[in-house]
Amino acid sequence: MSSPLADQNVQIPDCRQCVHYYITWDTSFPNGCRAMDFKSKRLPHLDVLESNGQYCMTFEPKPDNRS
Repeated sequence: MSSPLADQNVQIPDCRQCVHYYITWDTSFPNGCRAMDFKSKRLPHLDVLESNGQYCMTFEPKPDNRS
């Protein structure tokens, strides 16, 4: 079984750039993902990768509002 990191053409999602990412009020679990409905101590994409061996499939980039 190959690692997703072996495929160099895959772009690793950055949770902070995703519309589903949010910062919670829970100091024990400060990072949240609305799409997958969970909170984490780490960035959510790391938990997704660890649990199923694939990068996050719900990543949606935030709109670029630099106008």
